[in-house]
Parts: sequence; C-alpha cells; structure tokens
Amino acid sequence: MSASIEVLFDHPDFVIVNKPYAISVQNETQQSGILPMLCQQLNVEKLWLVHRLDKITSGILILAKNPEAASVFGHLFEHKHIEKYYLALSSKKPKKKQGTVTGGMKKVRDGKWMLDTSKTSAAVSQFFSFATSPGLRLFLVKPLTGKTHQIRVALKSIGSPILGDSLYKGESSDRTYLHAYCIRFAYQQQPICVMCPPTIGKVFLRAETQQQIAKLTTPWALNWPVNKYYQRDHAQ
Repeated sequence: MSASIEVLFDHPDFVIVNKPYAISVQNETQQSGILPMLCQQLNVEKLWLVHRLDKITSGILILAKNPEAASVFGHLFEHKHIEKYYLALSSKKPKKKQGTVTGGMKKVRDGKWMLDTSKTSAAVSQFFSFATSPGLRLFLVKPLTGKTHQIRVALKSIGSPILGDSLYKGESSDRTYLHAYCIRFAYQQQPICVMCPPTIGKVFLRAETQQQIAKLTTPWALNWPVNKYYQRDHAQ
C-alpha cells in the first residue's frame, strides 16, 4: 500500500491535495496516477480534474467531487478568477530578476515547447527571483494563463532553466524543482487560500532556501505588475 496523498483542504464539492513529485495525474503503463489513487483513498467512485500539473511538478492540485463543481471551476479558471503561485529553483542567473514573460507557445520536437512572437493565445507568466545561496536562485512565479510547460519554458527563456529539468537543459539534480505553492479563489462567495510549502527535494530543504520561502507567506502582497490577462475581482 502506497503512502496516502496529503489532503490540504476538504470541501463537500472539491478536495485540494499535495500532489507528489513524479506521479502523473492519470494512470501510466507502469504506475498508477493520482486520480485513481485518490478515489481509492477517499473512497469515492469518481473525481474530476479541473486543472493539471506535469508529472515532474509537485504541490497544489484541485479535484472536483461532482460535475457541477467541475463546471464552476471551469468557469473560474476560464475567467482568470484563480490565483496560482509556484516555486522553482535554478542554478542559472536570469537575464532579469523580475518581470513578465509573454509569448505564444509552439510545440517542437521531443515533447518540448518554446516561446515564439505570436500574441495569439499567449502564455503569460510573472515572476520574482531571489538569490538564496551562491549559484542558486529561487523563483516565485505567477502564471496568468495555463499552457502546457508554461513555467518551464518561461524560465528557460530568461536563461534560468529549472534545476533538474533535463528536458529544458536544467542542471541535473535529485528532482525537478517546480512546486505549486499557493492558490487563492472564491468558491460560492467563500474565500479559499491554501498554502503548501515543498517538503521533497534536498535543495528545497536547504536552510537558505527554507529561509527565503518563509518570507513568501503572502505572495499576493508583492508588487505584481497589473496585466490585462488578470482580473482583480479575486478572493481577498
């Protein structure tokens, strides 16, 4: 019996969990996905995925418990009413310490994506970066859109591929250092805010990294640029 998936927030209509690193959301040939694992753990027949995380990404994942809730979340995501914040580490210094990365997402060979100059259905990511120790930077990333590999491509584009992300030329490590850290939204007028600091990965657990993460307990309070892709009427 595998270890239980950590439940971060349990609501009659949905559940928010801490997705482990290196587990897909759906079943794979050699490995169970988190969806069937959670159905068994929570003793429910079905759960609905309302958004996704890459296999290599750990952290906050929302699953609806009924189709009505799934529809509500579909509306919330479509209208940019859900704030998401991610943590990432890189061993490469970025071209700029903070800012916005915008561009079209173009699929290239070997399952990779890259940014192009297209503004149609653009991927938009905002970020701050912090030096935690020599040769290491912590990124706090706020994606305003939800494209495949968006954060991985954005950080690669500014010269800071994610530590452990071999697909995008990140330095080799014990895991890919991308973690869904915080989510905020209002569900039927109820403000929801869930934080989930990373607990797996030797570099996330270094004292210097932990000290910097401890300063980011209210990521929404940072001076994020105003962007047309993001509407301000979110949960307070």
